[in-house]
Amino acid sequence: MTLVLGPVLRHVGDTTALVWVQTDAAAEVEVLGCAARTFEVQGFHYALVPVQGLAPDSAIEYQVHVDGVKVWPEPGSDFPPSVIRTRGPNSADRLRVVFGSCRYPKTGDPKLDDKLGLDALDCYAARLTALPVDERPDALLLLGDQVYADELTPDARRHLAGHRKPGRRPPDEVVTFGEYEGLYRHTWGDPEIRWILSTLPTAMIFDDHDIRDDWNTSGAWRREVNQKPWWRDRIRAGLGSYWVYQHLGNLSPGELAADADYQKFTANDGDCWPLLVELADRADSEVDGDKGLRFSFRWDLGRSRLIMVDSRNARILDSGDRKMLGDREFRWLEEQVDDRLDTLEHLLIGTSLPWLLPPALGDLQTINEFAANRSGVRGALAEKIRQTADLEHWPAFLTSFLRLSALIRAAASRPSHGPATVSVLSGDVHHSYAARADFPDATTARVHQLVCSPVHNYVPAPVKPAFRLAWSQRAARLTRRWARHAGSPALPMSWRNLSGPLFGNTIATFESRNRSAHVVFEQPGDDGELATVAEVALTD
Repeated sequence: MTLVLGPVLRHVGDTTALVWVQTDAAAEVEVLGCAARTFEVQGFHYALVPVQGLAPDSAIEYQVHVDGVKVWPEPGSDFPPSVIRTRGPNSADRLRVVFGSCRYPKTGDPKLDDKLGLDALDCYAARLTALPVDERPDALLLLGDQVYADELTPDARRHLAGHRKPGRRPPDEVVTFGEYEGLYRHTWGDPEIRWILSTLPTAMIFDDHDIRDDWNTSGAWRREVNQKPWWRDRIRAGLGSYWVYQHLGNLSPGELAADADYQKFTANDGDCWPLLVELADRADSEVDGDKGLRFSFRWDLGRSRLIMVDSRNARILDSGDRKMLGDREFRWLEEQVDDRLDTLEHLLIGTSLPWLLPPALGDLQTINEFAANRSGVRGALAEKIRQTADLEHWPAFLTSFLRLSALIRAAASRPSHGPATVSVLSGDVHHSYAARADFPDATTARVHQLVCSPVHNYVPAPVKPAFRLAWSQRAARLTRRWARHAGSPALPMSWRNLSGPLFGNTIATFESRNRSAHVVFEQPGDDGELATVAEVALTD
């Protein structure tokens, strides 16, 4: 009996932790005296072990046993022991969160790997092996594109071509759950990545490449893709594998125990694939009500809070009432922000897609939205431009953009008690930056958009001058006038770039102590050592 993948340390609280594993057969998995049975999906086996009874503010090494046999750490491993480090009263006033997005795996092709450059998360893991446990981060946030289901490595394409029969499925994109399993196994199986995931509490959210490029860009995109004969298989496999590999670990042990879908899986003695199909179909259906499936989640981290927002699958598109989040999802977000807000020192809102883009680019997305809403040739052309240029971030959903802006402004404007900072953490756009938002009425909290992308991916040369131009004040003035002429209202705030745009593989760290905070962006040098390329104070 062996581990296929994992362990992956997921949600960690003051006295609890959740450990995810994939095994090669049905088994009982044990961690620190706590056990869970695996469940099966199409011959693959998974378990989430809820570890209970830990001491607050403690660090304890752990092992993984499968049917009584120790399988982790692996024999002869040179990595330090995997550790669960809980939070508690003694650590409530400090926080260190590492974040990034868009991590393409190593390919084994020397030319392509050289083009991709060094993996920033891989380099961060190598550094971490030499640090004492109490100097490690409190959490790792993976903000989208954990796997690239539509941009396969050369080896993955060859493997797919050798196993797929000619027919209705595309020759170079994964479609089945088993093919997704291969992507996750390759992406998370890198030794350094496997170790860092085993020892840092890791939160995850998807972005488009986890499913397919431009996923849920618009109602027209959904109607078009739903006509493809293989798409129903693809979306079921993509959302189903996301639920198994990423979503479940975002829940606390208590939330997992109360999750009705998860309870069906653990009570099922056979293949859970039919249950996963029903779940994926429910998730894919555009339901802004109680029957939908929520992928957004919340982690309380001492006197700070992380709220991760699903800005891909929660969209409202088919009805024509275009929203980044449905009303039910937005009410949930507002409730999570407002809950005991006066007790927080720092509020982190995670969304794979940036709230604040380079100003000129944000205005162009809003302009495109107004044009695409028109009928006839002009609307069709705007829709074509929207899909080709990926114009589907928050400013392209203007109603949702303004509602999120109002929520952030309110959270940052508590007169006497409230957070010192409100930070939106994002990825996707293949350059990194820290932007400060300025509202007309002074807020008590500093508000920032912090973007780290990519962790490991190639940035096309034409992208760089385009983003530099989009950050220019002159371009912003021109596009703002154009947007107002097109029908956009005046925006409730302005924003300016404090660093960047930074290009290249990057890892970022948000760090706070009491009510002070800063962010650091690091990139690997030729020797694999990470070097600081920008550091920005988030408080005075």
